[in-house]
Amino acid sequence: MPKEHITSGGSDEPEEHKALEENESPKGRSSPGRKRRLPGALFSLISIAVLSYIAITLISGRNLDFSMLTGLFGGNTPAVTAQEFDFDVGSSRVFADLGGSVAAAGTFGIQVFDAGGTETQRESFRMATPAIDSSSGRAVAFDIGGTALYVFSEKQITASLTVKGAIISASINRNGWFCVCSQEDGAYLSIVTVYNNTGTDVYKVSLASGYAASAALSPDNKRLAVLNLKDSGSEVSIYDLSRETPDGAFELPGGLILDVRFLQESKLVAVTSESLIAIDAVGNGAVLYDFSGMRLGGFVPGNGFIALYLLDYGVGYSGRLVTLGEDGSPLGELATDKEIVSMSSGEGFLAVLQSDGISLFDTELNGFTADGNSPSIAGATKTVSLSEDSALAASDHFAIVIRFERSANH
Repeated sequence: MPKEHITSGGSDEPEEHKALEENESPKGRSSPGRKRRLPGALFSLISIAVLSYIAITLISGRNLDFSMLTGLFGGNTPAVTAQEFDFDVGSSRVFADLGGSVAAAGTFGIQVFDAGGTETQRESFRMATPAIDSSSGRAVAFDIGGTALYVFSEKQITASLTVKGAIISASINRNGWFCVCSQEDGAYLSIVTVYNNTGTDVYKVSLASGYAASAALSPDNKRLAVLNLKDSGSEVSIYDLSRETPDGAFELPGGLILDVRFLQESKLVAVTSESLIAIDAVGNGAVLYDFSGMRLGGFVPGNGFIALYLLDYGVGYSGRLVTLGEDGSPLGELATDKEIVSMSSGEGFLAVLQSDGISLFDTELNGFTADGNSPSIAGATKTVSLSEDSALAASDHFAIVIRFERSANH
């Protein structure tokens, strides 16, 4: 069973104490003796009840419910809980959200736990370099440089494939359609294959030159974007799945495009080493956000927003977090001088893992966790946003799901 840890804060003064201070004696004035004795007696009664509860619970062999105890002595500060999940899928573990459930892929296969920490699925197979991508409760796990690929939901495998060439990358959209970039010997260097949600191939692109680093499918299953890296620069080709030839291509001569993603409204965005670029259906590009004076530390597309971690050149970890709307409009900005190890987006929030802990922010970068409430996660190297304001913090040796509660003003 998952291990649970709870931390909470307390209020400045018990409400019972405040109420007793407002009472007056029969003579119309307050009685100092009553104010001192009654709260003390009440506290003694609570202490006796708590000690009795602990004794009875231990004698009966049951587990102590510490959340009840913190409720007696604590105030209204929301609790932060953490569950440790026992993933045993081998080494090089990677994680993904499955609509609140947590999926892991490792050198020994895949494993899924539901939100309560119960294992719902396990599939054993070998991967040398495991990778995973997820969307809307589905995930694709694959072996980079290998040939194995599995598509699954919380409780079942929906497709399993062995491709001909070495897998470069794979991605899945919200409808369960997925695309795979692979490298094959022979006339073509790279192949991009589109599969529907049953694992049937429905479209294929063959590149005679360059290197298909990644590809993305639009949320409506109608368009495919392929990122091709060439000696002369980077190129994003746009394909309509009803036609064989591309509708257009965006070229960045001498520049490096790092990734290409379809956003929530089927808008295509390319992230380069210096800017975010919106690309239309025929390959025309427009700069959404320019950060050429800074170094890109991280890029996360969210549901309706984009998050960037930007670093000042040559100044340690000094930099800033920036959130943008899908049209490039500014939403929030936050200066930081701590190392950001990993970021992940959820439904309307951003999880940020730093070297000293994890924080959650809304799309305007307002934090909604209390300082000091986060359990210790020293050594964590990655985070994955889950549903209901929770996030996974993981390392090679542990995986902890932390659940936060937003304060009243959020």
